[in-house]
Amino acid sequence: MRFYAETGYLEARVCLKSRMQQRSHSSRPASFNGDIADSGRQNTLSLRGTLYWCMGISPFPPQAVNVPVMFQTWRFITFIHWRYDPELLRPRLPQGLELDLYDGTAWISLTPFMVQNLRPPHVSALPWVSHFPETNLRTYVRGPDGHRGIWFFSLDADRLIAVVGAMVSYRLPYKWARMEVVHDGNTLRYRSQRHAARSDIVIQVGSTLSPGELDHFLTARFRLFTVIAGKLAFAQAEHPPWQLCQASAEKLDQTITDAAALSPRGAPILHYSWGVDVRIGRPKWQ
Repeated sequence: MRFYAETGYLEARVCLKSRMQQRSHSSRPASFNGDIADSGRQNTLSLRGTLYWCMGISPFPPQAVNVPVMFQTWRFITFIHWRYDPELLRPRLPQGLELDLYDGTAWISLTPFMVQNLRPPHVSALPWVSHFPETNLRTYVRGPDGHRGIWFFSLDADRLIAVVGAMVSYRLPYKWARMEVVHDGNTLRYRSQRHAARSDIVIQVGSTLSPGELDHFLTARFRLFTVIAGKLAFAQAEHPPWQLCQASAEKLDQTITDAAALSPRGAPILHYSWGVDVRIGRPKWQ
């Protein structure tokens, strides 16, 4: 991976594609840590950030999170996407955000996964607190400066302390739920239950995907938006490009969208990834 910093973006994409093909169905999360020195990581991300606007939709983070306030690993993550009428979603956004459309349509996504190794800097992950299932429901937006990001309608998590911490620090709409993720080879089962919503989802992981523009549009999001003290705010995330796989839903029984007063129609598009290591920055006002 150090090859990236020395030779630039185009070579990096070729090298990354080769590595992704070699690691098809690898269950190890993608990580910058250990693959690239910290100074090299920052130089590489700076280069990619410069090219971000020229390329439009990029799988690489446009900004480095040089002072993270949180580390975590997102594992066994499935992306379930539905097209959605933009006119129905626009009233749900706070002032300052605009829907990010693809081919004239908005999207909502349900993303169940496992959080692992959640910790602040210079602290080790704790066995129980730092590992738990999560499912979020989101749409895709642009901020006042044009940066792409995510607006959350709900986030379910199976650790009350994590729910409270995220609500207090980031003002995100977390909800505590009883949840589990069962991994059996290429089959994933996600189950959750809270007062107003439940889910029982079974996913079959397919072959490694060579992602196109729509795949990046739906998965490569490195900024979350929120409202803190009545003002639009954001937090930056940094992680390697997703190593995406094809996926199919053997069972998709959920009422999380209903609980958020959203009613997706039609067959969803699915993506799957074994995971990435993530650095998250502090919230900032827009």
